[in-house]
Amino acid sequence: MAKKRPQTKAKRPQLTDGEIPVVGAREPCPCGSGRRYKACHGRAAAHAATELVQRPFEGLPGECDWVALRELVPAATAELTLKDGLPEGVPSVRLATVLPMAWPALRRDDGSVLIGLQNDTASGDISRDLADTLLRALEAEPGNPVQGRRAPADGPRLQDLLDPEAPFAPEVHEGFEFWVPDAGNAAPEVAASLERANAAAIPTVRLEGVDCAYWCRTPEKNHLRWVMPHPEEQLLDALARLHAAGASSLGEGTRLVGSFRAHGLTVPVWDLPGEVGAQDVEKPAAEFAERLAGALAADAPLTPEERRARGGLTNRQVTLS
Repeated sequence: MAKKRPQTKAKRPQLTDGEIPVVGAREPCPCGSGRRYKACHGRAAAHAATELVQRPFEGLPGECDWVALRELVPAATAELTLKDGLPEGVPSVRLATVLPMAWPALRRDDGSVLIGLQNDTASGDISRDLADTLLRALEAEPGNPVQGRRAPADGPRLQDLLDPEAPFAPEVHEGFEFWVPDAGNAAPEVAASLERANAAAIPTVRLEGVDCAYWCRTPEKNHLRWVMPHPEEQLLDALARLHAAGASSLGEGTRLVGSFRAHGLTVPVWDLPGEVGAQDVEKPAAEFAERLAGALAADAPLTPEERRARGGLTNRQVTLS
């Protein structure tokens, strides 16, 4: 038998992790290990890109409203305040539920920035993807949209860029005219996109008396969808206590029908009669908030009736994200 040749180790380039460039998954890793990139330094990047962040907006002011604008509200905007202030030539940065042609962001002719929230994202961390879009929009030439891409795995998140002390105050719109300063003179493709979006928008109103509750009108009936910050298990117990006691409605003809689960938060949903508008539900919602606070504070085990009510609520829960 032939003698085995002694194994020699290839000399690695003296690179730090931050200096190793991104290459194809099946190419040799630039660090010199001899392994493919996907099995070496590309492994952490791939994991970061696919790992789902359950609460991407946690730590941001108005987390519940971020979830609502991402999943429930057709047309809305909100001013964003950056930690380091606005760069020169950027008069404002605004979050928008959606932009024409599903652009991730738009740098307007006047230098202002619009960031779209309801776009598909390339990784499991919406916050990181949006932060990458925001940074690129701040540097884009005025008058140009920003295209989507996969954010760097070690890039900043919105929590790193936005002022945590600044208020987050969504403004709900009837349509999408906020896309352009002069909708009558918009480019043909933008005008067509605007017309389609306005035709599909569901009338929506944010309640004033309670936080993060949104009334909407559909052809069959109206609804109230209320994004709540409480831990899911505790909230479901509290809703079950109220439901079993006949105290979970928002007035005559209304009914708690279930909940959504969205970005780590729970969104109870009520059916409302068609004649019940947003103003009509303001007072009942405030009264329900008081009842819910009491139910959240209760720590006694659920009764059999309350457990049955909880089971019914859980069976009607839908996960949006």
